[in-house]
Amino acid sequence: MAKAPVSEEILKEKFGPHLNYKPPGGWNDESVHPPEKLVKTHCCFCGQQCGIQLKVRDNRVIGFEPWEEFPFNRGMLCPKGVKRYLQGNHPDRLLSPLMRSEQGFRPTSWDEALGFTVGRMRDIQEKYGKDAIAIYGGASLSTEKSYLLGKFARVALGTRHIDYNGRLCMVSAGTAYKLAFGVDRSTIPWSEIPKAEVLFVIGANIGDCAPITTDYIWRCRDKGGKLIVADPRMTPITRNADLYLPLRPGTDLALLMGMLHVILRDGLEDRDFIEQYTTGFEAVAESAKAWDLRRVAEITGVPPESIEKAARWIGKSKRAIMMHARGLEHQSKGVENCLAVINIALATGNIGRDGAGPTMITGQGNGQGGREHGQKCDQLPGQRSLSDPAAREYVAGVWGIRPDELPQPGYSAQEIMNAIHRGEIKGLLSTCFNPLVSLPDANFTREALSKLEFFGVIDFFLSETAHHADVVLAGSLQEEEDGLACNTEGRVIHWQKSVDPPSDARCDSDIIIELAHRLGRGQYFPFKNPADILEELRIASRGGVADYYGITYERVDREMGIFWPCPSLDHPGTPRLFVDKKFYTHDGKAHFNVTEWRPSGDPINEEYPLLLTTGRVVSQYLSGAQTRRIGALVDQNPEPLAEIHPRLAEQYGVKDGDWMTVTTRRDDLTIRVMVVKTIRPDTVFIPYHWAGIRSANRLTHRTLDPRSKIPEFKVSACRIAGAKGPDQSPDDRDAHKSDASRGGD
Repeated sequence: MAKAPVSEEILKEKFGPHLNYKPPGGWNDESVHPPEKLVKTHCCFCGQQCGIQLKVRDNRVIGFEPWEEFPFNRGMLCPKGVKRYLQGNHPDRLLSPLMRSEQGFRPTSWDEALGFTVGRMRDIQEKYGKDAIAIYGGASLSTEKSYLLGKFARVALGTRHIDYNGRLCMVSAGTAYKLAFGVDRSTIPWSEIPKAEVLFVIGANIGDCAPITTDYIWRCRDKGGKLIVADPRMTPITRNADLYLPLRPGTDLALLMGMLHVILRDGLEDRDFIEQYTTGFEAVAESAKAWDLRRVAEITGVPPESIEKAARWIGKSKRAIMMHARGLEHQSKGVENCLAVINIALATGNIGRDGAGPTMITGQGNGQGGREHGQKCDQLPGQRSLSDPAAREYVAGVWGIRPDELPQPGYSAQEIMNAIHRGEIKGLLSTCFNPLVSLPDANFTREALSKLEFFGVIDFFLSETAHHADVVLAGSLQEEEDGLACNTEGRVIHWQKSVDPPSDARCDSDIIIELAHRLGRGQYFPFKNPADILEELRIASRGGVADYYGITYERVDREMGIFWPCPSLDHPGTPRLFVDKKFYTHDGKAHFNVTEWRPSGDPINEEYPLLLTTGRVVSQYLSGAQTRRIGALVDQNPEPLAEIHPRLAEQYGVKDGDWMTVTTRRDDLTIRVMVVKTIRPDTVFIPYHWAGIRSANRLTHRTLDPRSKIPEFKVSACRIAGAKGPDQSPDDRDAHKSDASRGGD
């Protein structure tokens, strides 16, 4: 049955008191009513997971203090971290379950909401089969919740279709690192960054997306390290770079192959390391011969002399670190891009020693821990493969089921939405995911959601996606439930419970466990709290690559984080991988991998002659469901702006602040212009944190990397034209579209 979204106006009319919740007592003067306690925990946003102390009074988070002892950020916070405490008492906080009615959503009891959810899932599976239900998880869930959700899908529902929004983030990097090293994790802790002689940053807007990491980069520069940045835009750290490589979006692989070509041409490779510790070098060396600098310069737009200089700096250094993020990974050849970075590191021997190694900058709060223990469509706890018979036997034994009861690998996140659109998947339960804003080709996603026979959401705010739900189960914020997470450098940390969920909201894990019991599978879910889940997770991960057996809340608190693998309670953890030059591959060696060049899935032509790329701004996070509700962050970036170069602005007759329409093969977006000199003249940049008619993902396409299944967000063909701005404000227009359009946001 097709379902229209429920507008904010209807919501406020129907149960305004719930949406406009005000904490009892208001915001009292702290000098009169000091906080009852300070809770050492972590920021709820990006993968850096900076330490922070939350001020708590009367079961409310009322502020924060720096946590200067925590080693990663030493008290420093970005604009989002400073304001993260404000969301807990936000008037939009969901305080009870909601059920869809003919007039919109209505508050309901947990018994009705959970009974309805279980009933609809049972009906769909009885009619269409177990795989007709899919589960969406998220990389901002704690590691315990990620584990629990994977077990729920496979044991309580028996569906093979579970994936998570980390599929839109880190999976290309994870796939590449597994192919090369047998493990999906940063090879170094961030404390190694200041030791590097050369730091190469490619496809990573660190200043906006991982601001505290900039401090490590400046410490490297202060010690004489050289900084190379490759990006279509001059991001903030580029202003202090020793060398800037302004490549076209989607041409990273050509640039990296050109750099490897120079390293091998000039004899800068580390032959001893290659011969002793790697395999596959000869085939990669042969493939690099075709990437002469003239060809690379034509493809990338980077001058040959700059490519040569970057390659020689890395090749001649004793300690080089290569950092990459979404710019490299959000492509239909994202795995190849990451493998090409690894090939350069291996060719120069920059692995397993001080100040050296390739490393991924994790995007989401628990982007690392969230992909280690089973909520990926192809994975079991401990980074085990769901297709591995030995892994299936071990985990099934821990769970008390037969190996043949475990489903086979299912669809990835975008593939699940594709299957919903074509009618193969009939029901969806989603938590910590806002696909209507996050997935590419938003109109396609909207159409798919309207085709679901059942759609349930677990969340603490009513996201744009949740407007399409049949039932919304009011869940918990990060600070309302204990749990582990793993930050960008591989450090396992503790999200300390600070307060209880307000009113009639519940902890996410309690909701999932109750659903399992109502499905008649309660004997497999005997957990009373997150500590119980962690105890089983430790055993389920034991012996896997991501071994958490030696990690407990007490150890993490005492040691301020533990780097996995940590196979026993007396093991110190593993901050830097491969110190002994032993890798997690079948032969114990690091593997070179030949990388294949292929064009974007959305190529430019005469009709669409420009390149569109998307990304973040410093004040916003992912789909914006949290940060767009925090006034100080909204003030910093009240709406998305399209960055274009002055040359492009002059060509199309638009000025700074004008309205401009950006059109792709899927849709168009009318947006204000920001004319800057820090972007290539053939490129348009739009941030993706907004919904509705301001959503950049209305323009992006659904081409996937064939191995990682990550969409190609960073490369779309487009055209631009000056436009007359709409009469209404963006907020008014979003609300209007929600009311008037069956599929609007």
